[in-house]
Amino acid sequence: MNMDEKTIELVGIAASVAGHCQPCLRYHMSAAKKLGIEKRDVRAAVALAKAISKAGDESMSELAGKLLGKP
Repeated sequence: MNMDEKTIELVGIAASVAGHCQPCLRYHMSAAKKLGIEKRDVRAAVALAKAISKAGDESMSELAGKLLGKP
């Protein structure tokens, strides 16, 4: 893998939040702290994941409505 350790942990944090995996988030948050990743960078990763997750939730809700015959 060509990413540095800090990038890997930030991606892990984002994936954990988007995937709703609490044990994963705890692991990656701990690793990020050990690597000295700044809180602003962690907050940015979490915010990005939440935006991605929200968009996916909205799209899924829309599709479910269409499949159920709702406008």
